[in-house]
Amino acid sequence: MIIYGDAQSGNCYKIKLLASLLDIDYAWKEVDILSGGTHTAEFLARNPNGKIPLLELDDGRCLAESNAILNYLARGTPLLPTDPYEGALVLQWQFFEQYSHEPYIAVARFINKYLGMPEERRDEYHAKQVGGHRALAVMEVQLRDTPFIAGQAITIADISLYAYTHVAHEGGFDLSAYPAIVDWLGRVSSQPRHVPMG
Repeated sequence: MIIYGDAQSGNCYKIKLLASLLDIDYAWKEVDILSGGTHTAEFLARNPNGKIPLLELDDGRCLAESNAILNYLARGTPLLPTDPYEGALVLQWQFFEQYSHEPYIAVARFINKYLGMPEERRDEYHAKQVGGHRALAVMEVQLRDTPFIAGQAITIADISLYAYTHVAHEGGFDLSAYPAIVDWLGRVSSQPRHVPMG
């Protein structure tokens, strides 16, 4: 299978990290989002939404949206619980990541790291700090009680949240005020077959 992505994107890194943890073979196809790589006719034929990551299966079918791809690849593995409640908790945290975490932490990082903090987006960058710290505070409360975000064992919910949290400093977020998150980052990064972003 082929993963279309940007090596510095947290959403793409989720897929790369999961594939490594599960020892899944794949080909990586780098897509330059800043030069319009997701808006070519060839790419849009695979994903009309024009976003990465994108998973292309051996039979040519494609799947978009990072958390959907994680759920597809993790099915039948310990990283996706089969218990209905435990599985719903994983989804709960993945929805949290997409609606309460990523729009702040990832966007602040994008403005700073990808765009180089242009003056016209400086106010937006600073406005993202409040929502980002709110999301981190929610995670901190949970991770004081459980070693992983959805309970006692690592799941794809951790991968979803780890991707942008471990580089949150690139968006201006100081994690020193969140010791439970820092400890959790260490637990995730120490998993067998963990790979760094990039």
